[in-house]
Amino acid sequence: MAGKTSNFALYILMFNMFIAMSGIGLIIPIMPAYLDTFGVAGQALGTLIATFAFAQFLFSPLSGQLSDKYGRKNLIIFGLVVFGLSQLAFGLAPNLWLLYVARFFSGLGAAFLIPPMMAFVADITTYEERGRGMGLLGASMSLGFMIGPGFGGFLAEVSLQFPFYVAASVALVAAFLSFMALPNVAPTIEAASNKNENILQQMKRSVYTPYFVLLLVMLIFAFGLANFQSTISLYVDKKYNFTPKEIAVLITTGGFVGVIVQTFVINRLFKLYGEMKVILVNLLVAAAAMIGVLLVSTFWTILLVAAVFFTAASLLRPAINTLISKLAGDQQGFAAGMNNAYMSLGNMIGPAMAGILFDINMSYPYMAGTAILITCFFIANIWSMKKQQLLATSRS
Repeated sequence: MAGKTSNFALYILMFNMFIAMSGIGLIIPIMPAYLDTFGVAGQALGTLIATFAFAQFLFSPLSGQLSDKYGRKNLIIFGLVVFGLSQLAFGLAPNLWLLYVARFFSGLGAAFLIPPMMAFVADITTYEERGRGMGLLGASMSLGFMIGPGFGGFLAEVSLQFPFYVAASVALVAAFLSFMALPNVAPTIEAASNKNENILQQMKRSVYTPYFVLLLVMLIFAFGLANFQSTISLYVDKKYNFTPKEIAVLITTGGFVGVIVQTFVINRLFKLYGEMKVILVNLLVAAAAMIGVLLVSTFWTILLVAAVFFTAASLLRPAINTLISKLAGDQQGFAAGMNNAYMSLGNMIGPAMAGILFDINMSYPYMAGTAILITCFFIANIWSMKKQQLLATSRS
């Protein structure tokens, strides 16, 4: 695809990712008050988050498979429309069970949106520029998730439902923009000829791919990231009496650092050291930062450690995505779908496990997360030593 056309397509994809992540993030500050109107609280919030991740886990492999068969554009538009309508339904829901239905369809929309966009980036970039494309897509993801809560809090001044109406409207506008502006990249003959498989068959097939260990790394990394994100606000609130403003600064700073790193730094690191070294180093950095939270006590030192953790996370996700894409060949949709499915599995298990451990002892989620990330480092390191030739080929 020509350079100017591919760059324009990448900007559309970044806008779509930003819209989706903003829509996910904007519910964070308003959910406690919104759920109060239904007479429920914390447990319902955790279940709603899990419902979203479960839908992503179920449908991401199907989305990737269909995008290989029929092209990326139609799947992206479908995902945006479903996501937008589900946000509208969430804001209009008269009772609790409809909130769960709406959140499930939000996860379904995200599942039909994210893997095709990741595969689309692979379609429109060369091997040399793949890291840049994945980094920019990751930056738009981080930016959306960082800005979304601020939008949500501001829009909630109108009403608690108003943020959902805005998110629905913008998602539908993004769908129309994608319909008008995105090129329709034809799938390869090999990819289009694949038979339809259910999720169990696809999970089984993923075990035999050359990037299976990277899928496990994504699952474990997502588990650790969700572990950290779901407990850090509780931890600093219970142990140090941080104010909501201080907690917001803590999380927003991490997101801002992530956007900077993914936009301006990550592609240079890939070219200098390769994706695998970036993955290995940042697994150790993330582990050190996770245990480091327990060793500091002031706002500024906790902010520094959290920023280090989020920086490592910002480098890990695009590095894993890029390397999987480079090893996927013509199966970009399948690889992106499985990547998102494994990530969603980590997002489901992480908060649930972290919550259980936190109730036993506030330090346990960070100790467990550190041990898991270090284990992941050894698994990835052993695999990389065995696959040196394959990884070298992926960089050519």
